[in-house]
This record gives sequence, structure tokens and C-alpha cells, in this order.
Amino acid sequence: MKYRHIARPFGAFAAVSVLALSVACDRDAADTETPASAPDSEMQEAEAEDAAPTQADAADFIAEVEQWTRDFGEYYSRIAWVQATYINYDTNWLITKVDTEFTEKGVEFANEAKRFNDLELPEEMRRKLEAIKLGVNLPAPARPGAAAELAEINTRMGAAYETGKIELDGKQVPRSELEVMMGEIRDPAKLQEIWTKWREVPVAGDDDGNTIKSDYAKMVTLANEGARELGYADAGAMWRSRYDMDPDEFAAEMDRLWGQVKPLYDELHCYVRAELNEEYGDDVVPLDQPIRADLLGNMWAQTWGNLNDLAAPEGASPSYDLTEQLVSKGYDAKKIVETGEGFFSSLGFEPLPETFWERSMITKPEDREVACHASAWNLDWHDDIRIKMCTQVNADDFRTVHHELGHNYYQRAYQDKSVLFQTGANGGFHEAIGDMISLSITPEYLKEIGLIDEVPDASKDLGLLMNEALEGVAFLPFGLLMDKWRWQVFSGELTPETYNEGWWKLREEYQGIRPPVERGSQYFDPGGKYHIPGNVSYERYFLARILQFQFHQAACEIAGWEGPLHRCSVYGSKAVGARFNAMLEMGASEPWPEALAAFTGSREMDGSAMVAYFQPLLDWLEEQNEGRSCGW
Repeated sequence: MKYRHIARPFGAFAAVSVLALSVACDRDAADTETPASAPDSEMQEAEAEDAAPTQADAADFIAEVEQWTRDFGEYYSRIAWVQATYINYDTNWLITKVDTEFTEKGVEFANEAKRFNDLELPEEMRRKLEAIKLGVNLPAPARPGAAAELAEINTRMGAAYETGKIELDGKQVPRSELEVMMGEIRDPAKLQEIWTKWREVPVAGDDDGNTIKSDYAKMVTLANEGARELGYADAGAMWRSRYDMDPDEFAAEMDRLWGQVKPLYDELHCYVRAELNEEYGDDVVPLDQPIRADLLGNMWAQTWGNLNDLAAPEGASPSYDLTEQLVSKGYDAKKIVETGEGFFSSLGFEPLPETFWERSMITKPEDREVACHASAWNLDWHDDIRIKMCTQVNADDFRTVHHELGHNYYQRAYQDKSVLFQTGANGGFHEAIGDMISLSITPEYLKEIGLIDEVPDASKDLGLLMNEALEGVAFLPFGLLMDKWRWQVFSGELTPETYNEGWWKLREEYQGIRPPVERGSQYFDPGGKYHIPGNVSYERYFLARILQFQFHQAACEIAGWEGPLHRCSVYGSKAVGARFNAMLEMGASEPWPEALAAFTGSREMDGSAMVAYFQPLLDWLEEQNEGRSCGW
């Protein structure tokens, strides 16, 4: 699966759902205004009242935020939808304007929420206040004009990424075509050219000299200033604080989970490097160095599924090609989405509303610029759920549809919660829901829905596991390092002069890859990945990979499955659907360990389920790598 989908507004707002509130009303100033002629006693009384807010004050404030968020959030969402599905000067202007107001209000609300920090409050009220403070994705400073500046920068970065032109062989080539070419071409020189030209956009300036790199540095300065006003060390620490943990504890938790699954990645890396060496030779793929990033079948080397023809165990390839089956069975984009809906219906979920089909963007319009990154939306906090995709009839988008619909069913499940709780239990939950479903896209499931005629025997399992590992396991270190890089940027450990150096240091350390050509400090290679200029937090994708398998293991146990974990499909299990929905309905109303326990019985995220799923492949990889010098 390509992790190009961003599931942008889970409720309405950028990465963090409803919690992305942004600016405010100087209520403190209004409350403390006292006429100059007022007696000293009145002034002292007013100051005392302001210094000691009550539980009733907190309740009134929360109610005000919830109402404003519900009303303005829907307005914001609809403008954001139009801008994402019809990118031009006017829609960019509209989203910049509304984003400014949104940011300003959220910062105001977040600052006002600090008034209640020392007040004894019921747990639900305290949780709502924390949600308000942490809800601003990129907090602008409170000073006049800062929110507008930040919104303008973010809009400019996003538009530059989406519309940047890339020339290849004398013609302009759409980004989507270049992504496909990276997975199909096996000429190292051509791959290097495509890879390099893709990364020219982040350092190409507009008429005013703005580049994605220069804008990104400005954004970091503004966001850090805003985060410090809210009481956080920097914007990265603020992002990490959303996980019901101390920011440093959360970073350590990410490292712990990575340690659980790293041995699996290391064996896969060693094996794939050896296969690439056989294909390209020692000059292109030395066996004692990191792998060239442009040779792994993906623009960012984040997933390696396009190398399956090279890496598949001999004689273990499945007897079918899902893309070919979809085409031969007459599937179009709509039928793929209907099939995804059918899976959730089999678990007992209600059908998608008619408005979903009327209002979603399922295929790419030919008459305008759009944001093709697949995403799932709820525009009204209730039932106006949609997906936005440029769906192709292939195996990748078949799985992506199941993933995006997972967001939609999650959005629908928690629609009765406060808007402040209408989001995932933690950032990884929302991404993991649909990914869990995709693990049930087994040969048994495909046969049951008529896409294949026969289920391959167990001798083909290694081929299926290798294909999944090239996607999911290969992704793990990339999912981890994206935000590790941003944490270093926000903390000041990396500066614009060392952005690129720090980026490639992390990519070598965690992924064992290197750039195909020298990349100096003048480049901004992180900006070649949408989620960086789009400011979409990425730790959720890493956590989603871990939770995906933990959820799958729990679901298979609920369904009474007996057999290898990788052969389990929970399609049709109403028992799984009921238990699953019980977790989804919670949204973020409880700390994430409570939601995790509601479905899995455990309060701790655990990477061991992923290792268990791939155990047959891990055993085989260790055999293949015996005698090889692994590592980099």
C-alpha cells in the first residue's frame, strides 16, 4: 500500500481531527477591563475573580469552544474540501483566509484554557481542556498578523508541492506518472534522473523567491513561537504531548516498539540488497553499503512492493495477480469502493449514506488540479462522510479504499461524542483501523467475493508474506524517522543549513539507504515528501503498522480463528464487528490504553503480533541470509 493517503480531516481538521482549533478572543483582556474610576476594592475583586476561575467558568468555556468548533469546523471543512478538489488561485485564497481565522481562534482558545490549569475538575472536563490546548496543529503566535502569515506560508507550500511541474524527456510529466515509473523502470540512470528531478521542486522558487525550503524554515520559527506561548518546549514536543504521555516518554515508547520489530526489518533489508546486487551488480549495489534510494521501487523508498518480482521466493508466488483479476472482472473505481463497503457491512456496520456516493471524489477529474492524496473526510461531525481519491483499478488502490473507509466508519462511530473527542484514541488508531481490515484481504476473502476461483495452497504463503513485508515491514523505519527529523528541526538540533544532512543521516541509520547522487545543504529532500510541506504528523503511520497487527491478532482471536495468523480473515464476523465498534465509539473520550484494552484486552502497544504474523517469512529470510554480511 502506498502511504500517500493522508486522511487529512478526521473530523474537519488537519492531522488531529477536531482538535485542530486555532486562535481566539482575548477573553482575559475583556474580563479584566475595569473603568479607571472604579474603586480599588472593585478592581481587586475583579482581579481576584480572574485569578481564581471556577468549575462553572470552565464548563462555560468548554461549551463555547464546542459550539464554535462545531459551527466553524463545518464551514472550514467545506472550504477545505473545495480547495482540495479544485485547486486554483481563488480556492487557495479562500483556504488561506479561513485557515487564518481558524488558527487565530484556536490559539486564543488554547491560551484561555491555561486559566484552568490549577483548578480541580472532573476528569472529562480536564481531558477536554487538554484537547483544546493540544488541538492546534501548528500554533501561530498570538501577536497580530502571525496567524495570517503562517496560513499563507502553509497554503503556498502545499500548492507548490501539488502543482510543481517536472520535466522529463522534453515534456511535463504529472507526479502520479512519475510515481508509477519509479516502480516499473529498472534502468539505474533513468531512475536517478527521475528521483533527482522530483526533488527539484522543493528548492525551486516562485516569482517572489519563496521555496518550500525557505517557507518551511519560516513556518518552524512561527510554530515554535506559538508552541512556547502555550507552554511547550517547541512544536515537536507539543505534537508528542498528544499521546497521553510525557513527550520524552512517548519518544522512548516509539524506540521500544521499533526495537521489537527491527530484527524483522534487518533480515528483509539484507535479503533485498542481495537480490538487487544480483540485478544490478556490485558497482550499483555494493553489498557493504546502504542501498541506493532510487532502486527500491518507490519515490521515497518508503515501501518496496514494486520489487516483488525480484524478491519473491522462487516458486512461491501466488497463482493470481490481483490487479489483473480486478481488470478482468470488470471492476471500476466505484465497484472497488462498493467492495470495501461490503467488507464493513459483513461485520455488521450500516451502509454508507447516499451522500457519500453523491459527494465523494472517487476518480481524478480531468478538467482541473486536485490533491490526489487519498483521504477520508467528515464534513459535518455527523454523517457527511466522504473519500477523496484518484482511484486506479489496481491492487494498491483496492487496499487503499479499505483503509480510507476505515477512517469513515471510525468517524461515524464516534459522531455522538463531543466534537473535542471526535478523533482517534491516539494518532495511530485512525490509520490502523482500515489497515487491520486490509490484512483480511486474504485469498480466502478474494475467493468468497468472486475475485479469484481457487485459494493457493500453503506453499504459496511465503510469496504472499514477502509481498506484504515489502510494503508494511519496509515502511517501518521510514514511518519512524519522518517525525524524528521534524523533532530535531523543531528543537533546533537541525537548522536550514543542516536540514538535508540530518535527513540523510536518519535515513541511513534507520533505513540503511543512501541518495543516488551527492545531496548538499542547498537541497531540501524532506520537502519531496508531501507530509513535510503539508505538516501532517507521521508518527501515526508508524504506530498504525504496529497497531494494525495487534488489532488483527485480537480480531482473529475474537472470531475463533485457528491457524497461521497471516491466513486469517475476519470477513463476515459479527462478533468482531461488535467488539470493534465498541472501541471505535469511544473516539478520544478516554486515554488510548482504555480504547486499546476494549478491543485487544491489552493496555500496551505491542510489536510482537507483527513478528508473529511474519514468522514463517522471518525463518526463511534467516536461512537465505546465512553467511551474508548484513547491516550497513
